[in-house]
Amino acid sequence: MASEEELFASVDALLEEEPQLPPPAERARLREAAGITQARLAQALKSTTQTVKNWENGRSEPKSPRLEAYQRLLSGWAAKYPAHGVDATAAPVPAPAPQRAPVPESFTGPAAAPEPEATPAPKAPAVQVAPERPAARPAASSRRPAAKKTSKPTVDPRFPHGPLAVLDGDGSAYGVDGIVLDCPATTVPELVEWTLRESGLGAAKLNRYGKDSDPLIVLTAAAAVKLGLPEHLEGHEQRRSLRLAEDHPVVKQVAKAKWQLTQRGFGPWARIYRKAQGRERQCVQLAILSWDALDERSWPGVAEMEPADIARVLGVYATRVITPRGSTAVSGLELMTALRPPTKAVQDPETGNWVSGHNPGSLGTEPMDPAPPEATPEHPVVVNSGWTGGFLNEEAYQWVRPVDLLTDEECLLPSAIGLDLNTAFLAAAARLVVGLSGPDHFHAPKFNPKIPGSWLVDLSHIELDPRLPSPFTPDGTRPTGPAWYQTHTVAYAQELGHDVHPIEAYLRRETGAYLDPWHDRLKTAYVDTLADLGVTKDLDDRQFLAAMEQHKQVDPALAAVLSAIKATVKGGVGKLRERPQGRKYKDGERWPALERPTWRPDIRAAVISKARVNMHRKLNNMAKMTGLYPLAVLSDCVVYPSPSASPIDFLPYAASGKPQPGGFRLGPTPGLAKLEGVQEMAWAVDLMEKGLNPARHIKGGDAVLDEGE
Repeated sequence: MASEEELFASVDALLEEEPQLPPPAERARLREAAGITQARLAQALKSTTQTVKNWENGRSEPKSPRLEAYQRLLSGWAAKYPAHGVDATAAPVPAPAPQRAPVPESFTGPAAAPEPEATPAPKAPAVQVAPERPAARPAASSRRPAAKKTSKPTVDPRFPHGPLAVLDGDGSAYGVDGIVLDCPATTVPELVEWTLRESGLGAAKLNRYGKDSDPLIVLTAAAAVKLGLPEHLEGHEQRRSLRLAEDHPVVKQVAKAKWQLTQRGFGPWARIYRKAQGRERQCVQLAILSWDALDERSWPGVAEMEPADIARVLGVYATRVITPRGSTAVSGLELMTALRPPTKAVQDPETGNWVSGHNPGSLGTEPMDPAPPEATPEHPVVVNSGWTGGFLNEEAYQWVRPVDLLTDEECLLPSAIGLDLNTAFLAAAARLVVGLSGPDHFHAPKFNPKIPGSWLVDLSHIELDPRLPSPFTPDGTRPTGPAWYQTHTVAYAQELGHDVHPIEAYLRRETGAYLDPWHDRLKTAYVDTLADLGVTKDLDDRQFLAAMEQHKQVDPALAAVLSAIKATVKGGVGKLRERPQGRKYKDGERWPALERPTWRPDIRAAVISKARVNMHRKLNNMAKMTGLYPLAVLSDCVVYPSPSASPIDFLPYAASGKPQPGGFRLGPTPGLAKLEGVQEMAWAVDLMEKGLNPARHIKGGDAVLDEGE
């Protein structure tokens, strides 16, 4: 026999359980029996008519405090209007909740959407809010403190359901924070109309003079097929050329509905629009997963996730960076413009009317030709002028120390350790002054490190330690004569104590820190996402190394966001000098990228020059502080010989135990270092003897024979 205490304990447990609701059909019966309309019930529960419909058809369940109020109301009705022959108050079997990946307690994703009645603008579609997922268990053997929780951004009432949704084949559109919308569209034009008129999707502008972000709809393979699109696009040699033929039925549907496609057509990232009516934009961005819209290199594992988890990944990225508008490279470039819009409203001094005018600090609205040495060999500026004076060669390091400069002591050390600088290009973009106007040509100018531009100067006379790469060339070899350099490279020669006498220069009179807001937003996104993965600023070096070793396993979805942020930085910088594409291109012809104000190879050169100079400065300081010299450098990764498998044993620390400034330091912020990989020293020497770069393979260990991969 059970004791009285056991019985009371069981009863108390039942009392503590969440209130159970009758089945959806019974909820509707009880309301109708009471003579109450769905609209009146919604008003009483401070909700919407559509939400009540969802409760009564089983699409969603109420949450506290509406859950308790709704349960109380239904219980009262059940007592008044019992079903004939049915116990209306019997507890139902709750519908199974959709399973989702666990969310760490520290994760702060896109802001939760309010109940639709808070927004009078869009018509509220059917909404289902998935139950909250349990918090992930703390990683084993972790001594790090919990990541600091960040506050959620304010929800724009015009876009109550977030910036994007992932549409599945059954018409469910999965948004941020577990929201599920009912999408009745069966054609692409219907989908566009629904998105703009009913979905409540979109995002507010990032700058007061900018434009709101267009809503993004991501199509699963099943959704694409349902809308009449092929599951896969075939027959194209290059992924970037994927697009539907102009005579495809879906393309015809779009045109017939008086919608337009951008010049890139209907490809993996299709933008469908009509001309804006007043201030109201009419544009929807589509991304087709089965057409490789989410590149595995930038979004590892995301395309294979469930729709709700894809929405979570892209939603975090959209909230912290920008709503994706294409590849991460495209998004990186678009972010620059979104944060520094080219125009703003200005008052005409003569008429007093408000007109569109230049926004100071931006790149303007018109494309700008570079100086000949800043261009690429196929650029019209070069081909049409017959320029033969050479070009800027400001690229990232690809250097290996000559094997004959290795010492016996170094070769006998047990380990080779690779250190990787966090988002080195992003760190270089901080407080970077670049040219905003066109280039002016000068002969025999006096060097000024504060003026951005390109300088023809001879740095071949400068003697430096051969165990370090030259700071003036990407391959680390000593210059052989006059060459074109960006301002930061020449300024570093001065910093090292050498006189510089430019022969000529192309300089810009109007300057500004154009990339500052871009840097600030991406830095915050990077640091916050790492913190959500347990890698916080307050960790000591040993805790940092331990946290970085397991951060990808804490939450693969957020790890994918981190990867996308890093790809956004590199891709955005690369897009500043996008080259022509396609076999039919002929030198001297203009290509589409040249029509963008953001086609600015001089800004790209400034970022890379500063990043390479920053790397050399650290290498030089390390040699002075520790006597250690690198084995190889590849972009932002450097390999050092080490007495152990831990970088802590060769990095410079003060007597107090704090890292010495000037050299490489471990940490989670841009410009600080993390462990890239550890291998045996003999492995590194063997690669160097074969002419291969250990920094390229230190992470995985397996070398390939083709260094041009």
